[in-house]
Amino acid sequence: MKKTVLNLTCVLAISLMMTSCYTLTYSVGEGAKSGVEVTEKNHYLIYGLAALKTSDPTKMAGNATDYTVTIQHSFVDGLLSAITFGIYTPTTTTIQK
Repeated sequence: MKKTVLNLTCVLAISLMMTSCYTLTYSVGEGAKSGVEVTEKNHYLIYGLAALKTSDPTKMAGNATDYTVTIQHSFVDGLLSAITFGIYTPTTTTIQK
């Protein structure tokens, strides 16, 4: 019984740690008005210390003055980072116009 509770606690702790994908959201102007989305990947090396390619939210928004920017480290991004042991660390930028 004690071993079962310990195993369940470990599984719960690991699942909680894996769901902590970070998300940064900010609005420009009054924020998103329509449902149009533009998505690009950002590519980093060595846990994000060296940028290979980063997206420019202003260019992604085009001529829109009101939009919302979301930069996130999704599950797939985290999985790629874990597989490469942090050598390659992608993030995803999404613009909602």
